[in-house]
Amino acid sequence: MTETPRPLSRRMALGLLAVPALGKGAGAQSGEWPNRPVRYINPYPPGGPTDTLSRLYCARMSEVSGQQFVVENRSGSGGNVGADAIAKSTPDGYTIGLGGVASHAIAPTLYRSLPFDPEKDFTLVSGLWQLPNLLAVHLDLPARTVPELIALVKANPGKYTFGSAGSGTTLHLAGVFKQLAKVDMVHVPYRGSAPAQLDLVAGRISMMFDNIPGTLSLARQGQVRPLAVTSLARSPVAPEIPAISDWPVSMWCPGPASADRRGCRPRPSPDCRR
Repeated sequence: MTETPRPLSRRMALGLLAVPALGKGAGAQSGEWPNRPVRYINPYPPGGPTDTLSRLYCARMSEVSGQQFVVENRSGSGGNVGADAIAKSTPDGYTIGLGGVASHAIAPTLYRSLPFDPEKDFTLVSGLWQLPNLLAVHLDLPARTVPELIALVKANPGKYTFGSAGSGTTLHLAGVFKQLAKVDMVHVPYRGSAPAQLDLVAGRISMMFDNIPGTLSLARQGQVRPLAVTSLARSPVAPEIPAISDWPVSMWCPGPASADRRGCRPRPSPDCRR
């Protein structure tokens, strides 16, 4: 499992953006790619883990290509607003974006209809990262382990809340923990991780599952208490935090235990391999 971006050479950076040749009737692109700025759509708001990782990648892509890769945040509906923006953009190689489990795998099973077709409207380019989620609680919550948390919530049904980056995201479906642990918690969806993190620190929500880059820094600053990562083993970037599979509640793994993000473009798209 890759949890931190590797250094990118020019080959790796542009390989990250490589797509199949133009579709029928789309025409040909001449000259080197990119020869002007590239728009990168992140379907989540600024300040969250996907935004941080997206900006790291785009900064390096800009460096190795000599052209600016500009991050545009188009958040809403668990990533579906941004995915729709990618799908409806001009397929000329100059709009790329972040795809993932929420918009391309979960959304088609949750919604009767979507404004885009996850299979036909995108050209998947490359995997970007795969990482576990982190269960963290507010500091005032009297639970320091997952079993203690389960016991606390069972003793107080309906009292505690868990936040997520939005309905239909892996952070929301991590709430399957609620069903399998047989606890009654209230789901509070946000328009991305960043606002949920703020409310967790402030105590307006009790706990949340978040991509590990977003909440780990808060935990190490002493602003929230980390209880477990949602992978089958401890994360190498935070070996001090137990894996949720360390306890019997591990029967819920390996369900929605990780976030898988991929670069994608509207289909059809030009061949940008140079």
